[in-house]
This record gives sequence, structure tokens and C-alpha cells, in this order.
Amino acid sequence: MSPEDLAQVLGGLPSIENPNVLVGNQHADDAAVYQLSENLAIVQTVDFFTPVVDDPYQFGAIAAANALSDVYAMGAHPIMALNIVAFPRDSEDLPLSVLRDILRGGSDKAAEAGVAVVGGHSIDDAEPKYGMCVTGTIEPGQQWTNQGAKVGDYLVLTKPLGVGIITTAMRQGQCAARVEQSAIRCMAELNRTAAGVAKTVGIHACTDVTGFGLLGHLKEMLSDGLRADIQISSIPLLDGVMELLEQGYVPGGTRRNHAAVAPSVTYGSSVSPLQELLLCDAQTSGGLLMAVSPERLEDLMSGLQQAGVHASNIGCFAASAEPMIQVVS
Repeated sequence: MSPEDLAQVLGGLPSIENPNVLVGNQHADDAAVYQLSENLAIVQTVDFFTPVVDDPYQFGAIAAANALSDVYAMGAHPIMALNIVAFPRDSEDLPLSVLRDILRGGSDKAAEAGVAVVGGHSIDDAEPKYGMCVTGTIEPGQQWTNQGAKVGDYLVLTKPLGVGIITTAMRQGQCAARVEQSAIRCMAELNRTAAGVAKTVGIHACTDVTGFGLLGHLKEMLSDGLRADIQISSIPLLDGVMELLEQGYVPGGTRRNHAAVAPSVTYGSSVSPLQELLLCDAQTSGGLLMAVSPERLEDLMSGLQQAGVHASNIGCFAASAEPMIQVVS
């Protein structure tokens, strides 16, 4: 579902009147935040999807990392999770041992994050799906949202792009092993370390880059009077992505993202159509996209580097009569 479709659906629902809801569905944030007391709020999210890789254990780990990322993107500390499972009950092709491996992958990734998997729910479905509902905690008022970027802020991205293109090639058996493994490692990597550094340094806004692609999620960060300027040469890419893109391995979701953001984006004359698609590539368990003040950029970048996070400064925010994105080479 595109951001516009989502907005249309949510627009038909009653508005939230509960004062304890600190972050709801107004701006398509990564998770909801509900205040329990003066010093405690819970952060909650849910995410699940069909397999993006063949190995069930790796699929489970990636799905868990993807769900946990929404809590990290709010600046919160995840504490527990519930499994969400759809799996065929009677299938010769998919024995229950496959489901066991999926759950084991999710459990191991949750354990890496220090998160307890306390239960879940399953249904009988011909097409396997897996994910998690994750709960975290934060001090009220300390949460990040995708709003809050200011004129002059820099944009920092903590993971390379291209997993949608690579997994599309993988499904067709047309992806080199080294490219495949690089994408799997990227998707399974937790955003915990990046979020921890950002909490220490201090940032103005944050989201994670997932199904709507870089430009789709960046568009959600724009408010009135704000423009995002992106330099495509600064965008980090997974190895082998451009070659696969040139061969035509483009997910349908990526093309839909490109069409959805088109009214809000201008591209420089040297930005190619393939590069436009790359910026809209539908990601799974992508990196954090953060707005940071010029005074704190160096501390953020050096802190991320020292922590082993290969982040990139990909652009900045500027004043504009209307919210928009400009992409230059």
C-alpha cells in the first residue's frame, strides 16, 4: 500500500482523542507511543511479511530485525515481542520443521536485542508469513518521530540501499552468492547500535527506510516550509545493485513507490531513470534515516563510525515554500 493509499484509509477513521497517546497515526510514524506515567511510556509496533529469502532461519531473523527497527526508530528500548505467524498446516512442501526454523531465527535475533519473545498467534495460510508485535519503553517526551527536522539539518542514512532489487534477483536465481549474502547480512543487522549512538548525540527526527523506499520515507519527514536536498553520489549502495538494476530486476513495489512520490520530487538532469528507481527501492529492514543539526553532525558520524556503523551524510534540509525533495547527482 502506498503512503497516499494509507493516508486515504486512515483519513476515514475516527481521530484519536486520548491525551495519553503521544504518537498516533497522524504522520505515519514507525510506532505508537502511549504514556503510562510521568516517567514511563510504552512504544508499540507490528510488522510481518512473506519470505524475502529461501532460508527459513534467515527469514525469521530478518523479519525480527525489521520489526524491532520500528522501536529503535522511535529512540526507544524494546523489551518484549509476540510472534505473528501464517503457515500452511498440512503441506508436503513446507513441513513444520520449516516453521520451527523461522521461529528460531526470530527468537535468536530477539535474544541478540535483549528482547523476550513471550508468545504470539498463528493462522493456517497457504502462503507463509512471519513477523512480530514489539513493545518498548521510553521516557515521555524523549521519543523521536519522523517530524521535527529543521532548516539546516543534515540527513544521515545508516544502511545501504538495494535489498529490494537484490531479493528480486534472488527469487529468479540470478544473484551472485556474495551479493546475496551481503544483502542478507544487511537486512539481519539490528539498528540498535545506530539508535544508541544517535540517542547519545541527540537528533531532531528519525525514521527507518523500509517498504516505501528512501524517498517515500523521506517525504514523510517533510513539514510545511521544508525541502530535502539529496545528493545521489552520497547514497550508500549494496555491492552488485546497479548491475542487477541495469538487468531489469526491479520489484513492483519499487515502481509503485516511484510513481507515488513523483509529484513531490524533482530530479537533476544528470540523475538517470535507474537511479530514480534505486532511491524508491522497497527495502526490508533498512537503515535509520536521521535529521541532525550541523553542530552535532561530526559527533554523530564519528560516533557511528567508532561503533562500526557505516553511515553516510546524504543531504540536508532547506527552507521551501512547499514540502518537496530535490535530487542532484
